[in-house]
Amino acid sequence: MTQSALLILVMALPFVGSILIALLLRTNSRLLPASVAGFIAATVAIATAALYPFVRNGGVVRFEAEWLPQLGVNLTLRMDGFAWMFAMLVAIIGLMVVLYARYYMSEDDPVPRFFSFLLAFMGSMLGIVVSGNVILLAVFWELTSLSSFLLISYWHQNPAARDGARMALTVTATGGFCLLVGLLILGNIVGSYDLDAILAAGDQIKADPLYLTSLVLILLGAFTKSAQFPFHFWLPNAMAAPTPVSAYLHSATMVKAGVFLLVRLSPALSGTYEWFILVGLAGITTLVLGAYFAMFQQDLKGLLAYSTISHLGLITTLLSLGSPVATVAAIFHMMNHATFKASLFMAAGIIDHETGTRDMRRLSGLLRYLPITGRLAMIASAAMAGVPLLNGFLSKEMFFAEAVETHADSWLDTALPYLAVIASAFSVAYSLRFIHTVFFGPPPVDLPNPKPHEPPHWMRFPIEFLVVACLVVGIVPNFTIGPFLEVAAFSVLGESTPEYSLSIWHGFNIPLMMSLLALSMGIAIYVVFRDYFSRCDDGPPWFRHLRGQRIFERVLVTLSWRWARSLEGRLGTRNLQPQLRWVTFIGFMAALLPLYLSGFQPRMIAPSGVDAPFLGMWIVGGCLAIGTAYLAKYHRLAALVMLGGVGLIVCTTFVWLSAPDLAVTQLLVEIVTTVLILLGLRWLPKRANTLKDELTFRARFRRFRDFLLASICGVGMAFIAYAVMTMRVPDAIANFLLENAYTQGGGRNVVNVILVDFRGFDTLGEITVLGIVALTVYALLRRFRPASDSMAPPEQQRAQSVFDEQQPDRDVGDTVRDYLLVPSVIMQWLFPVVITLAIYIFIRGHDLPGGGFSAGLTMSIAFLLQYLAGGTRWAEERIRILPLHWMGSGLLVAAATGIGSWLLGYPFLTSHSRYLDLPLIGKVPAASAMLFDLGVFLLVVGSTVLILVALAHQSVRINRIRAIDESREEPS
Repeated sequence: MTQSALLILVMALPFVGSILIALLLRTNSRLLPASVAGFIAATVAIATAALYPFVRNGGVVRFEAEWLPQLGVNLTLRMDGFAWMFAMLVAIIGLMVVLYARYYMSEDDPVPRFFSFLLAFMGSMLGIVVSGNVILLAVFWELTSLSSFLLISYWHQNPAARDGARMALTVTATGGFCLLVGLLILGNIVGSYDLDAILAAGDQIKADPLYLTSLVLILLGAFTKSAQFPFHFWLPNAMAAPTPVSAYLHSATMVKAGVFLLVRLSPALSGTYEWFILVGLAGITTLVLGAYFAMFQQDLKGLLAYSTISHLGLITTLLSLGSPVATVAAIFHMMNHATFKASLFMAAGIIDHETGTRDMRRLSGLLRYLPITGRLAMIASAAMAGVPLLNGFLSKEMFFAEAVETHADSWLDTALPYLAVIASAFSVAYSLRFIHTVFFGPPPVDLPNPKPHEPPHWMRFPIEFLVVACLVVGIVPNFTIGPFLEVAAFSVLGESTPEYSLSIWHGFNIPLMMSLLALSMGIAIYVVFRDYFSRCDDGPPWFRHLRGQRIFERVLVTLSWRWARSLEGRLGTRNLQPQLRWVTFIGFMAALLPLYLSGFQPRMIAPSGVDAPFLGMWIVGGCLAIGTAYLAKYHRLAALVMLGGVGLIVCTTFVWLSAPDLAVTQLLVEIVTTVLILLGLRWLPKRANTLKDELTFRARFRRFRDFLLASICGVGMAFIAYAVMTMRVPDAIANFLLENAYTQGGGRNVVNVILVDFRGFDTLGEITVLGIVALTVYALLRRFRPASDSMAPPEQQRAQSVFDEQQPDRDVGDTVRDYLLVPSVIMQWLFPVVITLAIYIFIRGHDLPGGGFSAGLTMSIAFLLQYLAGGTRWAEERIRILPLHWMGSGLLVAAATGIGSWLLGYPFLTSHSRYLDLPLIGKVPAASAMLFDLGVFLLVVGSTVLILVALAHQSVRINRIRAIDESREEPS
């Protein structure tokens, strides 16, 4: 495989596996989904390893596919040494987590869903790592937040899981929005969103007035993701997730994304006093507070969570220093922390799995029951504490060496060595507490599982693998991790890569003295305060009342209840008319503002003559519109009929102005919407008599105000439409479209060529929105219950069926077929005719009036007639309609059309047209945009029918409700 193919495989394969497991595996067996997930993780690791020769000597593997080249937004994948190192970390630890989860997860859980989410999580993190465009990076950044939300809330029946997931999503998604804005500013400064261009423009960025704004926003994104102070509180509350998720989240994904971003952008952003103060203050505060909080935790995973926060603070502190050696140390500690933290979380999961509890106050003496797991956990804890001959010692000693160097004339730089020793002493104390409390002492009593024992070997194997890595790296670092660290550091620092040593022994120097002092202080702290740690149930001293979760909830309450409700009380209402009033007013202002800003003058409009028949038609249309507005208050059906008349006037207008394509679409839209609204009207409550209310001054003023606003907006829209059609513009875009529709788009129907070719990207977004709207309508109507006074079938209709009284579940459509026998038969016979018409409209759409949207509406009318003719049950028993499948297939076909152009080396959604010479037929025009139009067709059919199904099922529901009510009224 080529380099680009391997790079695409690394990024895309986890998402493919996630979709396959979610759609194809319908089993609670752990073996099959775990095998698929493990195979994908192993394949990603092998593919990443195969790219090492291409990045070893400072090389960069790139793949770029044009997406929106005019805006500088392309699908760019980029792997250098640093990205390679991180991708290997994500893949290898991901493989270990999958193997561990194979034994950890219960078969009572929806296991395929777990592995599907886990692979999506892996793919999102890999997307961040290999993104070569900062906008693409922001997209994957948010995907990690979404996938972590699904994993943290996996046991959604647990309130703690739901609360933790909500908190994590709120904090990280808010930071992600700030990051997006910061990256947009950064790209605007450089003039490109390409990562290579940004990294090469460091001097330009730092000299720009917007540097500080961009820096603060980007740091907010990084700090929220990596749980840096003051956003650290969400990470301990995410411990309600299954332990495999915690192990992966804390070691190689999610929280590492923030520090990854800091390293990635450090060549462009670091080296300033602002960087040192902002990053350094957050890092050192997080380092000390995280370690301090960890000592007082009673939950195993809680202790490990706060230790993760502390170690992330250590990495952030190193990056704040801005020196090349500190950057190397930060990268080194990322790798070391991933190995010992993943193994510790897995060990904690085994302890919880075997004993039934994670409360350290109930755990003791487990070494006699879990001898192998206990010894592995001890080694990993020692690595976390920075004990010599383990990998954590090497990177922590590099941290001490940098802490004593002078980097800036600041109190923070002066205090850094002392704070580093204190935080390291705390780290030794909580590591020692983890080892001594859990594995030594008397045998445990009153455990939920009274007989703990070693787990299966393959469940313990990931811990063994990672602990061996801690030992090997700590003993022979130059022969194991050394070459990979050099490759990663050089890709970040380039020619500025410093000389550094990974030797175990550097003599008796200051860093060694600091390490020994930290070890001694940590042991002393634990010995003196061991009993006190166990008694602190309500949190660490001095900070017991400062709880991040409580502050977060109060902030949410303030925002959602006080401010939002206050604003809603002033500006919002539950009534529909005031909402429409605001929407109409804002829409009018949104249309007026561009005209004002563009310097529009009325004299720019070319006057034209008045066509008397056309004017008369629109006078009639205006009267119908006014009548619709008036009758909507008193008679809904009459208003709907008159509204349909206005739609026909608009349709005729399009024909008059030589726009038959728009006329066809307008006519079909009128048919579908009129029938759907008519179906909906039946389930609304009856109008109350408000004649007395209409005589009040306030009611008259309200109606006059609405009439005035509607008139202004209507006249304004008419003026804008007239201006667009008559304005003298030298370089009108219409001329370009008319001249190039056939030569570049391969079609003579300019409107359809615009939709599926010139503006195909917009159409893709619009059909996506249409699908979302249909799903929203369906979700709302599922919870909707018809009003008690909604319209029942007419008496003459009910009289046609003598079985209604005895069969309350009988569909209303049964009596429809009796009452409207001839129209029902005609509508049923029209089904194949309308489908044939839909196919005809679709095929001709690229050259003649028609297209996917019109054909989709026509096909929807075919299904609509069957529901009207036979009723809900009759139609669904005879026609198997799966609207969600139609919608999903439409989106996939439309997206696949765009991706297909990538495979041929063209920008996304680039269309190609040519003539095909078919036997017996001759030359036939064909365009790839027809496939995109097919996607539009499928999605329109699915969305419309989904809304129809939601409305039609109300008739079934109302019959059941009435049957229940009647049974309750009968005497027992």
